[in-house]
Amino acid sequence: MIGLISATAAGAAARDRLAAAWPDRTRVYEGPVGDAVRAAFAQCEQLVCFLATGAVVRLVAPLLSGKTEDPGVVCVDEGGRFAVSLLGGHAGGANELAREVGDLLGAEPVVTTATDAVDLPGLDTLGLPVEGDVAGVSRALLDGEAVALRAEVAWPLPPLPVTDQGSHTIRLTDRLVEAAEREVVLRPPTLVVGVGASRGAPVEEVLGLVEGALREAGLSVASVAELATVDAKAEEAGIVEAARRLGVPLVTYSAGELAGVDVPNPSDAPLAAVGTPSVAEAAALVGGGELLVPKRKSAASPAMATCAVVRRPGRGRLAVVGLGPGARDLLTPRAQAELRRASVLVGLDQYVDQIRDLLRPGTLILESGLGAEEERARTAVEEARKGQAVALIGSGDAGVYAMASPALAEASDDIDVVGVPGVTAALAAGAILGAPLGHDHVSISLSDLHTPWEVIERRVRAAAEADIVVTFYNPRSRGRDWQLPKALGILAEHRTPATPVGVVRNASRADESSRLTTLGALDPTTVDMMTVVTVGNTATRDIAGRMVTPRGYRWQAAQEGAR
Repeated sequence: MIGLISATAAGAAARDRLAAAWPDRTRVYEGPVGDAVRAAFAQCEQLVCFLATGAVVRLVAPLLSGKTEDPGVVCVDEGGRFAVSLLGGHAGGANELAREVGDLLGAEPVVTTATDAVDLPGLDTLGLPVEGDVAGVSRALLDGEAVALRAEVAWPLPPLPVTDQGSHTIRLTDRLVEAAEREVVLRPPTLVVGVGASRGAPVEEVLGLVEGALREAGLSVASVAELATVDAKAEEAGIVEAARRLGVPLVTYSAGELAGVDVPNPSDAPLAAVGTPSVAEAAALVGGGELLVPKRKSAASPAMATCAVVRRPGRGRLAVVGLGPGARDLLTPRAQAELRRASVLVGLDQYVDQIRDLLRPGTLILESGLGAEEERARTAVEEARKGQAVALIGSGDAGVYAMASPALAEASDDIDVVGVPGVTAALAAGAILGAPLGHDHVSISLSDLHTPWEVIERRVRAAAEADIVVTFYNPRSRGRDWQLPKALGILAEHRTPATPVGVVRNASRADESSRLTTLGALDPTTVDMMTVVTVGNTATRDIAGRMVTPRGYRWQAAQEGAR
């Protein structure tokens, strides 16, 4: 919960805007400011104070406990110009909250944590449990000293300026080890603990078994990703409470799923009880991985719990990111976040140049020229399979005539794939022209490099006969100069010469140009590969110089009747 505190009318107005935007995330604290700050500090994970920073410093100073316990505090000035991350920038989430508040109120976020100032990911912001000399290793990164990465398990990290050797170390491991001097230990969630239990098994027995098995195997409980069991035990109190105390989800599988898993230690007892010869081992192994701790029973007599531990291989992450039509303000916040998260960027060289300034230091850039789409797709998938966090970029929406299709054709289920939508060329051009896509519409690429012309022509003819608005991508190049006239001719068999046609070149970019013409007047030689051509249907009209396709035909009938 975010506590909101204000002292003036202007502060209250800004406060109420946040409360209205985030009704489920915020709570307004009224009354004397000192009492309100103290109450919110004790009850909330974060605070937004519409007060001077000096006043907030004096109010919260006596309340501080430590960076891992204190809430994040953001201050917004009286004029609403700045959102200052004052306390708990990383651990309390105040840096990100300052950015969110800034976006909502139109204020400039002020973040002074050193790693953020130089665009390095903070070691305590990676979403992994962290131990050791966080401050010392962070200083080494900031000072440009050699910091070694020892990755004992694969896990997709954001870009970090690390080397093979160094006086400081970042160790990525699920082993039960203590951080050495000048070392940070990161705990990725690689371990799955399968659990079985008799009815009424006490939580102390289940939890003691799990923790003991991990400890004896030299594994860290901080790397446990989940407890897993059979559906029949989904509400077994001892298992449910053990998962809660460990702070991990409880995942369940049907007896049929578990019975199909090959395990080293099957038993007749669970087969008779729940319909599968293995619960603990099968539940841990159902997603694949290395069995580190075979089935073991609790020490109680009679034993009421069993467990097994599996290390699942770290999964790489491939984000397929649409950059939009080119304008920076049409690049979505989600796309920017994925670019900053990626340790490897794969893309066409001219698209890489568009967003190079958004990448964090240390990002590996793998760029290539036109015509290497399949190679880029293979490269991105290969890098993800190495356990990397990869961003594969394309213009517009990556799923529309771009990189998502070849990449997903290469990818199997051994990596995580995230699609990040972008503003397509058709949408950008449509917004410039007016509302040409107000009714049914279709996009067709006239490039026959990957699709036979016979197929393209059949699709154009179908759109023409169905009276659908058509947007042509890749309409004409120096080597392909006859396809656009041919496609326009097909449409002209079903539409009048007066049908509106919109032509937009370099939509949203500095040299953007657009014009509204007609099917009969369009000169195909004025069109190139940077152009999108939108041909209206029989209802599309030129209204005040804008291309408009009505949402329904009753509107058109009413207009015709009025004439």
